[in-house]
Amino acid sequence: MKFREKLEKNKFVFTLEVEPPKGVDIETTLKEVLPLKKYIDAFNVTDMQSANMRLSSWALAAKLKLNNLEPILQLTTRDRNCLALQGDLLGSYALGVENLLLLTGDRPICGDHPKAKEVFEVDSLGLIKIASQLNSGYDLSGNLLKGKPNFYIGAALNPMAKDVDRELKRAEKKIKLGASFFQTQPIFDVKKFYVFMKKIRRLRTKVIAGVIFLKSHKMAKYLNENVEGIEVPHLYLDRLEKAKNKKEEAIRIAKEIIAELKDICQGVHIMSLGWYSTARELFL
Repeated sequence: MKFREKLEKNKFVFTLEVEPPKGVDIETTLKEVLPLKKYIDAFNVTDMQSANMRLSSWALAAKLKLNNLEPILQLTTRDRNCLALQGDLLGSYALGVENLLLLTGDRPICGDHPKAKEVFEVDSLGLIKIASQLNSGYDLSGNLLKGKPNFYIGAALNPMAKDVDRELKRAEKKIKLGASFFQTQPIFDVKKFYVFMKKIRRLRTKVIAGVIFLKSHKMAKYLNENVEGIEVPHLYLDRLEKAKNKKEEAIRIAKEIIAELKDICQGVHIMSLGWYSTARELFL
């Protein structure tokens, strides 16, 4: 059963974030993620996350598809104008990639090519509109396509945003433009997330909650101080600081959060930060 079918039939799903290599060595990444096939329903391929140059997301997504792993292509508007965005979307679909997570993307100044010219001709809302237009059989200018795609469109969501009402309104706009599911930023405050889920229920959409591996006390503290919408509880900070085995503690914390989320949302999105073999331990 495909990822789309599972979500639409209200089966709890697991997705995993996969980072393309900084180079052409795709085989190493494949060897690391292939053993996760029995646990993960779809694999999110990031698009130069944090504005750091890596192999194109569509290339790794197509390679995953060839190896019978279902990809979710992440695509940002940072680096492409509307022509290139449409071309990459159609090209990805032609290679078997159906699932999308459409994002605006981080600014180049945040990454390893700070002088790169940014595009941002549209934002994530505009990109969702583009994908939906292609699904209808026409390009953005209204020209008929020779064969139309059938993308399953996803978008980002921040349940911990300071202005929750604004976040809900933006989610509603994304749904009206064609988004069928959402993946969230990392969730730590499950009670607050539950309140958000009660509010978004009226939109009748699917929400997959983000769960990230807290690799260290230093990392958790950094998230608190630098990433808006993420607040790691002091309880977890203390546990990480005192833990003799940081990796085992990170797994325990992730497992606890996942257990609490299972009755609240439609799935979990695992942000393993390269700890692919460790992600397997969440299911053992």
